[in-house]
Amino acid sequence: MTEATEAARPGHVPVVELDDVTFRREGKEILHGISFAVREGEHWALLGPNGAGKSTVLGFCGAVTHPTSGTVHVLGGRLGRVELQALRRAIGHVNPRHPLRSPLTVREVVLTGLTGSIESPPRWRPGPGDLDAADYLIDTLGLAGRTDAKWPTLSQGERGRVLIARALVCDPRLLLLDEPSTGLDVAAREQLLETIDLLDSTHPTLASILVTHHLEELPTSTTHALLIDDGRVVASGAVESVVTTENVSAAFHHPINVRHEDGRWAARAVRWGGSVPVGRSGPGRRPAR
Repeated sequence: MTEATEAARPGHVPVVELDDVTFRREGKEILHGISFAVREGEHWALLGPNGAGKSTVLGFCGAVTHPTSGTVHVLGGRLGRVELQALRRAIGHVNPRHPLRSPLTVREVVLTGLTGSIESPPRWRPGPGDLDAADYLIDTLGLAGRTDAKWPTLSQGERGRVLIARALVCDPRLLLLDEPSTGLDVAAREQLLETIDLLDSTHPTLASILVTHHLEELPTSTTHALLIDDGRVVASGAVESVVTTENVSAAFHHPINVRHEDGRWAARAVRWGGSVPVGRSGPGRRPAR
């Protein structure tokens, strides 16, 4: 069995594993010794301030970036030793900055998830099973009445759900959500988060990684979190132990009060004169006051 075949075989855990990963760009080290592992059925949040390195970490998870040092395993295959297309076919990617401009219907956009393109290839025709899978996802994600609606006529919230269906139509083992709530109003954000939470029951073995820097955008189904700052791990593990006032204040260099209620998270800056636990141990890691 080749490593590419082994990587595509279901049942392997962890789904993603980074071990002491560093990454340099133009001579500058962007990431410093990042290690964490995502297993089947886990739903991770990748958190940190702007410029912390979240997008770079997500690039490893999506098998599009190679580390400068350390090792990255995705779906059982080690980056640098496996054919990347074999991995990418089993990874769904949701990016709200999707560059689609042509007036495809909802069904047609979902079907582009099978070809890996942003347009419908002129000579490609979906089979009956493909159409059934697309329509099932469209129905499941609450878009049954919009199947033939054109992409430009959709609201931002509807587009977000269509892109999730597009990512799921290839039956991936790993789902990457890159700031999926970008540009959404409060109602559309809540509808999108409900859709993401639904995946916990409709796709129970699916692993996911959601990137955000807003705690309010974490779904209730979130099980784990990786909190990074300046390319370093602040905390990693079960979400309740990572997303704390102390850790978040340290990562964002500001006193932040973190609350968790009814499965959802919220963050508020501590007013001047208030108190907040100091950040992780070590020099220079106390939150600003």
